[in-house]
Amino acid sequence: MVFSSTVFLFIFLPFTYLLYLIMPSVKAKNILLTAASLIFYAFGEPVTVFLMIFSVAVNYYAAVLISKNNRFCKLSFICAVIFNLLILGIFKYAGFFTETINSALHINIPVPDIRLPVGISFFTFQILSYVADVYKDKSLVQKKFLNVLLYISLFPQLIAGPVIKYYDISQQIENRSLTPEKTASGIKRFICGLSKKILIANTVGNTADTMFSLTGNDVGILTCWLGAAAYVIQIYFDFSGYSDMAIGLGKMFGFDFMENFNYPYISESMRDFWRRWHISISSWFKEYLYIPLGGNRRGKFRTALNRIIVFFFTGLWHGANMTFIVWGLVHGLFLMLESYHIIPVDKIKSKLLKHLYTILVVTVTFVIFRAENLSQAWLFIKEMFTGFNIDSQSLSIFTQQLSPLFAAAMAAGIVFSTPVIRKIKIPEYVSYTGTLAMLMLCIISLSSSTFNPFIYLQF
Repeated sequence: MVFSSTVFLFIFLPFTYLLYLIMPSVKAKNILLTAASLIFYAFGEPVTVFLMIFSVAVNYYAAVLISKNNRFCKLSFICAVIFNLLILGIFKYAGFFTETINSALHINIPVPDIRLPVGISFFTFQILSYVADVYKDKSLVQKKFLNVLLYISLFPQLIAGPVIKYYDISQQIENRSLTPEKTASGIKRFICGLSKKILIANTVGNTADTMFSLTGNDVGILTCWLGAAAYVIQIYFDFSGYSDMAIGLGKMFGFDFMENFNYPYISESMRDFWRRWHISISSWFKEYLYIPLGGNRRGKFRTALNRIIVFFFTGLWHGANMTFIVWGLVHGLFLMLESYHIIPVDKIKSKLLKHLYTILVVTVTFVIFRAENLSQAWLFIKEMFTGFNIDSQSLSIFTQQLSPLFAAAMAAGIVFSTPVIRKIKIPEYVSYTGTLAMLMLCIISLSSSTFNPFIYLQF
């Protein structure tokens, strides 16, 4: 089940929310939310919901052992980490690693066909956050299994984040309040996120999908740049839209989740980009991998190595494909080049020039991220910078995509990817009228569109 589906919007959410409001206590509300979250996950994954519950149970007992602070404390923590990485490795990477070994050694090991549980990367990282936080601070251990299960399975952020660190939300599980103002803010935030997904991401995404499906002579400089530009807008509004919906839903149920995006496309360096893009996952890797590796405290070489390791795993976390790994490594490389002033971003006075540099790197690397394989990524990037002989076929395909609806969605995407609207003082009644209008447009669009899941559900 996804937030942009009619089943969620018109059946699951209203029914769950009404029941939530009449629950007499936080404990009763938590039981309801846990049950609703498991139903939400089981709607599309009826079998793998048991995998999640089993994983939560193992880590719950591991955390209890860790909290005892005896001679088995460290061993329990190590075993819990290994268990979680094995679960993630088996279900997400077994096929990829087998294919890689077969290709490298020219052998033919049967490739396992294992269905990828939706959101496994997200809930596994939250489980790791829980056991790591308990290992660092034994007082954080949660004695109630239901509360741990709720933290992991809470449906607003279960399948595509934000990745919530346990210590950020531990107090809210049993002590949170719900006010009319918070509810109204949550509903508005949810509708804004839904509009990002339905009205912008889906519209430009159709063009991005068409361009990245081209082969042969159809692939040209115009179609490649159009596909790249459309995908840059699509992935931001798709993912930030989901995050807005998750944060809004959290507020409706009394939770405060961390922000996940802060206008990344206005960044003036790649370092700045990663302070603004997918903040929860970059924060997770910084706290649970980069700093334990030594961070930037052990000399230039070790700092560089730590960054390469972090961005290798950042790419691998996104998916079992070399495209994601290369995407992560290239981002890590640019951060290193900026840190050592080989790319002297700090010395460039022109904000426009710094912004153009950053958005160019982001756009080109997202081509790698979106491509089916490295061969397609290389073909697209090569055409983007050398394909000046414009073929009539690719020109025809290019012009066919430039519909008024696509142009409007791209223009809206460019405007709303900047904080310009925030700087305009809009009367409250106009703001709420606009929000209601966006909701109506989303409902109309949903009634006539096919299923279009969020990009990050595959991770």
